[in-house]
Amino acid sequence: MKISPGIRFVFKNSPGIFFSSFFFYFGGYLVQHHSNGILPRWTIVPLSFSILVVLRREWRFFMDKRHAAAIGAVVPPVVEDKWPLYLGNFWKTFNGFMNGYPGDTAWEWIAKYGHTFYVRAGFDERVMTVEPHHVKALLATNFDCWEKGTTLHDQLYSVLGTGVFNSDGDMWKYHRTMTRPFFTKDRISDFENFDRHAMASITLAKERLRTGFPIDFQDLASRFTLDTTTEFLFASDVSSLSAGLPYPSAPSSTSELMHPSNLVAASFAQVQFRVMTRFFFGAWWPLMELWKDQTEDDMKVLMGFVDPILQSAMQKKGESFTDAENDEETFLQHMVKSTDGAAGSLHPFIGHSEANTIADIKVLRDECLNLMTAGRDTTAALLSFGVYMLAEHPHVLQRLRAEVLETVGPSRAPTYEELRGMKYMRAFLNETLRLYPPVPFNLRNANRDTTLPGAPGEQPFYISRGTSVLYSVFVMHRRADLWGPDAIEFDPDRFIDARLQQYLTHNPFIFVPFNAGPRICLGQQFAYNEASIMLVRLLQNFSSVSLAQDVQPPKSIPPASWADVPGRQSVEKLWPKSNLTMFIDGGLWVRLGEAAESTSS
Repeated sequence: MKISPGIRFVFKNSPGIFFSSFFFYFGGYLVQHHSNGILPRWTIVPLSFSILVVLRREWRFFMDKRHAAAIGAVVPPVVEDKWPLYLGNFWKTFNGFMNGYPGDTAWEWIAKYGHTFYVRAGFDERVMTVEPHHVKALLATNFDCWEKGTTLHDQLYSVLGTGVFNSDGDMWKYHRTMTRPFFTKDRISDFENFDRHAMASITLAKERLRTGFPIDFQDLASRFTLDTTTEFLFASDVSSLSAGLPYPSAPSSTSELMHPSNLVAASFAQVQFRVMTRFFFGAWWPLMELWKDQTEDDMKVLMGFVDPILQSAMQKKGESFTDAENDEETFLQHMVKSTDGAAGSLHPFIGHSEANTIADIKVLRDECLNLMTAGRDTTAALLSFGVYMLAEHPHVLQRLRAEVLETVGPSRAPTYEELRGMKYMRAFLNETLRLYPPVPFNLRNANRDTTLPGAPGEQPFYISRGTSVLYSVFVMHRRADLWGPDAIEFDPDRFIDARLQQYLTHNPFIFVPFNAGPRICLGQQFAYNEASIMLVRLLQNFSSVSLAQDVQPPKSIPPASWADVPGRQSVEKLWPKSNLTMFIDGGLWVRLGEAAESTSS
């Protein structure tokens, strides 16, 4: 029987809970007694617990201010809240995640407290920053002081395990070393993989559009990236494109719902949502899953797909997995060779060869799920928001299409050299990444007492050990003081014209969609190439894009009240949302106009 996160949490923290129980009882008894019986007995525990939390929080804050003053630093301003335990802040952030626009509460607090502040929300507390010099310190110049941390690791463990995106120290270095060699060259097989699946996607889109129905491009992009990613990882894809495209406002058939790729995609989306809800409860999140791990059922679906492939690969160690046409080693073979008992050596209690094999499979699974999540969701988000912007800016589409036809022509696949020469394509992708970064929020935890550097002439912010710092590239990428007065406008030329030198060149940390420093995304060029090839094929075959808002699910249409909100939120036609990565709520339903020089049937 699998023990739930909540039960593990209770046992792990039983000494503290035992002490707190006495505090709850006697403290609560005194409160109840001195209220002359006005307060009912059931209030003893919640009142005492609240008092304990407040006392611990205020003591830590008092000590932080003392330590800060001793080194000439200050603590970030605390976001005020009229509700006890900062429950108002908790509701505001949670409701914003469920029903709002990404970063809307952050803008409200920035206007009052500046670009760095301390947010207390319920039992969770963390510093939030959108300052590029702070992001630089977190990711690069002060890298050794920051890690993912125990709380974030525990929140993500049931999904990402000890993979590269959820590990620190030696385990992170091990994963990084294992994967880096496979991302250091532009492989011929990657381009063939991208182009083959892009053309399959175009064929599906044409078939549906010719029947008079629009398509959900976000769904198509997600299938495209899932197939390319699984082929990259395993040398065979999950064939999600073969499941067919959904119709607008029509329930899927049982066979479509039960298609393996649809089950995998649905499970990916659900576990991301479950993990995100954990973030709002900080270290106390297991108590929200007292009886069952809420990701368990969906993870069984994902492991049911991945594990048989990994077990087969482990059994065939030494056999060739190379691509016969290009004679290139597959990523799966590379990972099998790289683990080969090394994973067990990272665990001091594993010593036998059988146990090492089990450890190897676990490490392989974790890394595959990490890369499947990154490879599928981030590039799908880039393509989806990119096509959304093409629909909203026809002149950008025509200029980008002209570059494609001039550089590559109307029918053949692009070469690596041609992609490198397409300056407007890269600027278009960068501008999409600026306004809609696939990972809009990220977090680091201080592993020692440290500081976030102050701006010139200002004191640094003191950050005590164990404090979490949330940074938002989504918000930072839209700051007018960093990007100019037109920061909320979609304009790819800002990555080509004088604004590039004026804003970005001298301050590169204002643009970090792929992270930076030692943990910079290894798949950055992989993503650029994949998205570029898909867009080349799309623009060779279609000459126009328009939003099909008549079939867009009504709940995913932004409310009329958004029109009065400052910033880009006021001009959105669709509803951007975020779990671990960004997506468009309800999908991206579009109509595409087929080009006269169309190349695929």
